[in-house]
Amino acid sequence: MSARVHCIILNWRTAEMTLDATRAAFAAMDGIEGAITIVDNDSQDGSFEQMQAATADWPRVRVLQSGRNGGYGAGNNHGIRAGLSEGVAADYVYILNSDAFPAPDAIRTLLDYLEAHPGVGLAGSHIHGPDGTPHTTAFRFPSIAGEFEGAACIGLVSRLLKNSIVAPPLPTQTTRVDWLAGASVMIRQAVLDEIGLFDETFFLYFEETDLCRRAARAGWPTVYVTESRVSHIGSVSTGMKDWRRTPQYWFASRHHYFVKNHGRIYAWTATLAHWLGLALFRIKARMQGKKPHTPPYFFRDFVTYCFGLRPRPEK
Repeated sequence: MSARVHCIILNWRTAEMTLDATRAAFAAMDGIEGAITIVDNDSQDGSFEQMQAATADWPRVRVLQSGRNGGYGAGNNHGIRAGLSEGVAADYVYILNSDAFPAPDAIRTLLDYLEAHPGVGLAGSHIHGPDGTPHTTAFRFPSIAGEFEGAACIGLVSRLLKNSIVAPPLPTQTTRVDWLAGASVMIRQAVLDEIGLFDETFFLYFEETDLCRRAARAGWPTVYVTESRVSHIGSVSTGMKDWRRTPQYWFASRHHYFVKNHGRIYAWTATLAHWLGLALFRIKARMQGKKPHTPPYFFRDFVTYCFGLRPRPEK
C-alpha cells in the first residue's frame, strides 16, 4: 500500500491566497494517496464560507473551522487531529503555509526522501521568493551564544561565534539541520505519535523550533531537502514585514521556548546575552550613524517584557 499524506493548510484572513496554495498543493499531490485539509483559524471575515464554496467540487479537499484563533500550532493541530476524511490514518503530515506554492514535484520529493530514509523524522523544502531569491529557512537551535551573535550583528562577533549562528548560510545540498521554518515541512506521523503535536502555548513563532527539538531528542532528525522547491511570499498573515512594533506574543514565545527546553536560569542568561548584543549594536550604530536593525521600541519592549513589566504603548 502506498504511503498516505495529509496536507494541511492553515488560513487566517487570506482566503484567495489560501485557495491558490491549495491549487498548487493539489497539483503536487497528483499520484500521491491522501488528502488536503484547509483549516480556517476563526478568521470571522467570510473566509470559511468562501473557501467552502470554492472547493465544494474539488476531490480530496475539505475545509474545517477551528472555532478559535489559537495560533499557528493550535490551528495545524486541529487539522492533524481531524485526520483524513475517509477515516484512515495518514503516514505523513505535510504542513504548507497559505502563502507557499509547491512546485509540481515538491511534495513527492519530500515523500520519497522520507520513504528512503526511515530514520529521518522531518523533511523540509528549499523555500524561495517569487523571483527565485532563497529564503533562509534552515536553522540551528537558539543558544546563549547565538542570542548574543544575532543581536550584536557585528562581523568580529559573528566570526568568533560562527558555530552558534542561528541562521547560517543555506546549505547547497540536502543535509541534516536543527530545525526548519514551517512553510513546507513533511512530518512522519510516527514522530507525532511519539512526541506529540505542536505545543499550543506558542501563539506564533518558535513552535517549529520546539517541535524539531523534541523530535531530535527522541532520535528523529530534521533534513533540509534542496531538491524540493516551494515559492513563498512570506509574512502575509502575520504582517511581519510591516511591523511597527514587535508583538508581545513574539516575546512570550521566545521566553517559553527557552524556559521549556533549558530552564529559567538558561532563559535569563540567554535574555542577558541578547540584551548585551543589542546594547553593543546600538553603540556601534550610533557611532556610524546607522539606524537600528530592529523594529521601533524593540530594545525597550525587550527589556521591559523580560523583566515582567508591560511594555508602554506607542506615543
